[in-house]
Formats: sequence, structure tokens, C-alpha cells
Amino acid sequence: MKIRPVILCGGAGTRLWSQSKNNLAKQFIDFGGWSLLEKTLERVKSPTFDYPIISTNAKYLKLVKSYLKKFKVKNYKIVLEPSKRNTAPAILASALIKDIPNEQPLMFFAADHLIEKASIFNKAINKNKDNLTDQNIFIFGIKPTAPSSEYGYFITKKVKENINKVTRFIEKPTEAKAKQVIKQKGYWNSGMFFLRKDSIINNFKKYQPTIYKNCVNAVSKARLKDNTYYLNKTSFEKATAKSFDYAILEKTKQINAIKLDIPWSDLGSWKEILKMYDKNKNKYYKKKNVYYRPWGRYVNLFEGKGFLIKELFVKPKGVLSLQKHHHRSEHWLVTQGTPKITLNKDSFSKKQNDHIFIPLEAVHRIENSGNKPVKIIEAQVGSILKESDIVRFQDIYGRIK
Repeated sequence: MKIRPVILCGGAGTRLWSQSKNNLAKQFIDFGGWSLLEKTLERVKSPTFDYPIISTNAKYLKLVKSYLKKFKVKNYKIVLEPSKRNTAPAILASALIKDIPNEQPLMFFAADHLIEKASIFNKAINKNKDNLTDQNIFIFGIKPTAPSSEYGYFITKKVKENINKVTRFIEKPTEAKAKQVIKQKGYWNSGMFFLRKDSIINNFKKYQPTIYKNCVNAVSKARLKDNTYYLNKTSFEKATAKSFDYAILEKTKQINAIKLDIPWSDLGSWKEILKMYDKNKNKYYKKKNVYYRPWGRYVNLFEGKGFLIKELFVKPKGVLSLQKHHHRSEHWLVTQGTPKITLNKDSFSKKQNDHIFIPLEAVHRIENSGNKPVKIIEAQVGSILKESDIVRFQDIYGRIK
């Protein structure tokens, strides 16, 4: 029996667009000829998988269907949530549709994860398929590349040759705590799940009977039209809004881990997005987009909907003007050197891999007092992303009129 991929595609992207309600959820953002949902659909085209099921909401239905058409995905089912109830009801309702046999292995993907080396990932899934039972759950751990406070972690204990049992979860620790967790061989919790349909049913019956009852009703009373299950609104809204982690993973003892050492990110913050652009900047670089300034130069790498990605090159002793912006905020990721940053009344030094957020209307400046160049990848986020949106207060190059 092939593995059925279920793609959870309901996130709103509020972490990236704090100032606007009209921007796209991150799985739909065009990052330069590709989006995270496209990458996910490409991943499940592997012979490992059966046709996909997509869990989403009415707001995204047309968008999801346009992606399926673009990628020539002819066999699919969409499970449409009438309201947001978090991941527990979304996962259960998707599993309960009649298209899925009871012992079917299900792989739950988030639509907004970037996973590289997919062949290693698929091999690990296949290797563990026969270890699935009507009770257990496999989750995926990613070997950390650095201590991060943006991800949850877990610790495991080897119980059989290929089975690593999860003994403890650590929710988004501080960076100092994350260092300790990594020393204990902790892995990032990727938020992906691998289990059989009957395991989902048995776990919800045992630990979340109310969610189970209401999701069964929502699916049994659903309307099926054009490959889309429209879940019954009255029943679905009675299901308690809980995350799958909180509803099930924190209750059951039968959780095993598949540990992977592959590049992975959920691009859930501008820091992660900037890292991605820095890693792939040669793909975005165009000589015509390089601009020279008295302090050095910058290159516009990519302009998306509501954001612009740049790389700044500040020469030794180069100083940008003290300035602010009316229409944009900025995120900076230091990739080389140790710049001095002014942010309103504060001044501080930053080093490689540090992230700095410049809020709308904040007065700021970058200085390079060192003997080596400073490089910064910048995301400008806002309604106007032009040089005209610069108000200068001080400038050592005499550019204040």
C-alpha cells in the first residue's frame, strides 16, 4: 500500500506580515519563481506516494486549485474547513474521509516547509512504513544546524535497532537552553507526522473523544463536489480548537522519531527567509541591479509582493546616513563583519548570523568601523519599497538637502 500524503495548507502567515492583513500566507508567497506549496506538491509526486489530500479553508480554495492545475495534479481530494480549529481537527477530519482505507499509512506535510534532499526523506519514510501500528505515531526530527529559539526540540532513546522512542519534548527554548538540548542530542521538531489512519482514530477516541465525535459528524455530513469535501460547519465548529501536539502528542506514550540530517526550514521568520536568500543569492544576482553609493554598494536580489530582498556591502569605514522610513520596516541578517548599529537611542555591535529588526519610523544607521567589509542581507517589508522613502537626519557624505 502506497503512502497517502496529506498537505496541511491553512496557515495565515501572521508572523511575517504583522502590519498587514492582506498579504499572502507564506505557502503561497512567490520567492522568485517558486513557492513553498509548489515545492511540497513536487515532493509528493514521488512513486513513494499515492495521490494527495489537501486540507485547507474556503479562503484558499481557488488558489490551491490553481496550483494543482499548474502542476498537472489530476487525482486529489481537498478537505475544506469551514472555520479554523487548529491542527488536531484538521488532521483528524482529513484522515476520516472514505477515500482512505483503515490501515493506510498517512504522511502529514505542512504546506509551508522547505525540505531539501527529498530522496533521503522519502527513503526514511519507506524504511519505517512497516513499523507503523494501529497505535503509534512517527514524528520527524531535523539535526540542528545552530541553537535556535524558533523551533521546538525533542529527546529520544533507542529502543530497537531502527526505533528511536521520543522521551521528552522541549517547547521553543531560549538559545542558551537550546545549546544544552543540542548537547543532549536533541533534534528540531519539524511538525510532520507519519502514522496509519487507524492509529489516528484510536488516539483521538482515547484522548480527545469530543473532537473525534464532532469530526466524524463533520465528515459524514460533508458535501462532496468537484473532488472537494465541504465539512459540515455546525459539527466542525463544535470540535475543540487544539493543536495536534497538545491534543495527542502530549498524551500518548507511543511516539517514535525519524531523525534526519537534511536542510530544512519552515521559513517562519524573516531571519530564516534571509538565510535562504543568502544561501541562494547567486541564483538571484543580476549585474544591472547593483547600485553604488559612497558607503559601498547594494544589489536588489528579488522584489516580491510587499517585500524586497537586498544585499548591502558596506566598505571599511563606510557609514550609511542616519535615517527612517514612513512606509516600510526592515529585517537585517549580518552575513559578514561586525557592524555598529544605531536604532533610535541605542547603539550596539552585531556579528555574523545576528538578526536586527528595524520597525516602521525607527531612526537607524549602519556603520563599519572595521578594516574588513560588512555584508548584510536585508528584507524591506511594506507598501513603498523605493529609495524615495528615506528621511535622512545625518549624512557624512553631504546628501542632506
